[in-house]
Amino acid sequence: MKLHLLDRSSLNNSSFRARINEYPNFLKVWHYHPEMELVVVLKSEGTCFVGDKIEKFQPKDVVLLGENLPHMWQNDAKYFKPESTLTAKAIAVHFRKDFLGQYFFETPEMIHLLELFDRSKFGLKFINVSEALINDITNLLELEGFEKTITLLHILNKLAKHKQAIKLASQGYVSAFNVAKGEVLYNVQAYIFKNFNKDITLVDVAKIANMNSSAFSRYFKRVNRKTFSKYLTEIRVGYACKMLLEHKYNIAAVCYESGFKNISNFNRQFKTVMDCTPTQFKANYKTESSIE
Repeated sequence: MKLHLLDRSSLNNSSFRARINEYPNFLKVWHYHPEMELVVVLKSEGTCFVGDKIEKFQPKDVVLLGENLPHMWQNDAKYFKPESTLTAKAIAVHFRKDFLGQYFFETPEMIHLLELFDRSKFGLKFINVSEALINDITNLLELEGFEKTITLLHILNKLAKHKQAIKLASQGYVSAFNVAKGEVLYNVQAYIFKNFNKDITLVDVAKIANMNSSAFSRYFKRVNRKTFSKYLTEIRVGYACKMLLEHKYNIAAVCYESGFKNISNFNRQFKTVMDCTPTQFKANYKTESSIE
């Protein structure tokens, strides 16, 4: 799985672009682009990869992705079956941080939006977004010119003030990609996401980076602020959380599908990362859902 730079520079006489994407399934392309991206999922479900974070996605999810943050939307397996009649539908708004000029968002009235842009470098998932705000984003598709621009500012203002937003990618991941602009870490990341639930080793990944294992281990820890082993475990646990939230799999199936070799190790590693066991995680999620 290679990381792709997507060119979204053709804006048809507009400073930003809003479009609706509707396909039998979302394209499984691990990619990045210099534009920020606001996504609203209208139909379908699956797995969202943002930096080093793996999240379940579903309808009404609202996500803001910062510039050059690698990401991918992958539908569940049922969307790829030959007999499937399912569709994947989402709105995507692409804009650059300076789409209204170099200093527009540095004015006192707009500084909270600049802070939102800065937080988006991790990817932000907004929780419990109102139907009214989702409708505002949908309405961008029908607007032009001044009204379209004012509406986007209105949307960004509400997102900046939204109290429930979770960061997706880790600080270590973002720092690593700020430091390393080349393709080495992009290729390493792509390989890990493609193979994390298989038996991969430090030696395997070091070969992708064209480094010996000792040098790569030091390099990886320096730029990611954690060992390769810990990083891989967190990716696997993140995927396990996504599967547990779907309530389609028992814990044994989640264990092996996430790349762990046995239940005891899975439980131990899960508790280290999440501060609870897989069973407790499922129970806590059910309790929170019932409260909502």
